[in-house]
Amino acid sequence: MNDIIKSIQNHRSIRSFLDTEVSEEVIDELLKASQSMPNSINGQQTSVIVIRDKKTKSQIAKLAGDQKWIEDANVFLLFVMDFYKTYKAGEKTGNPQVIHESIESTLVGSFDGGLAMGGAIIAAESLGLGIVPIGGIRRSPSKIINLLELPEYTYPLAGLAIGYPADNSRKKPRMPLNSFKHNEKYHTEVLDKAIDDYDKEMETYLKEIGREKEVNWSTATSSVYKSVYFPKVYPTLKDQGFNNDK
Repeated sequence: MNDIIKSIQNHRSIRSFLDTEVSEEVIDELLKASQSMPNSINGQQTSVIVIRDKKTKSQIAKLAGDQKWIEDANVFLLFVMDFYKTYKAGEKTGNPQVIHESIESTLVGSFDGGLAMGGAIIAAESLGLGIVPIGGIRRSPSKIINLLELPEYTYPLAGLAIGYPADNSRKKPRMPLNSFKHNEKYHTEVLDKAIDDYDKEMETYLKEIGREKEVNWSTATSSVYKSVYFPKVYPTLKDQGFNNDK
């Protein structure tokens, strides 16, 4: 196993950062790695907003549900689904863009944004930086859109807080590999035992880190997924031009 794989498999989210600057040169290298990730049709429908301003980070932290580590991180990257760039290409060539009206654009843009963030995460952790992804920016999406002046046909997908770790958090266990890896077809028959085994492992882990109120994976996950936890996403997607009706 090489050092890159070791670094990836050693991932953990960091929510406590040193007051140490991450240089512009390092951020540019992370973004070059991010931009180098694959994307659909070479449409490159992802953009990243780099945020260092303390006031802006503080506003985003509040909008994301009072996530203080956004404010504490030296840099915050906002990954944006960006069909405005491709819309401009259509204006230039006389081929009016339609894809943003289809659910396909939301799937493609979200998947490509995830790939781009994954590249940034791997690059950051390989340099000894700590990161934590932030889905909470979709909690108040219209305010994020206004704050960062996002144009039509764009949407804030997720953020990434980056800084030098003040401490290394415990590595969170993952589900058994056989619940993730399915040979030749999807094997539903392995899931009950895999979930039971993982719930026991997570129960121990959560007690050890003082979060026993979450109980286990099944309880924690189902308590969130029993409702639409970011209900403003759908209406604000439509406001940005993503009708999702084709």
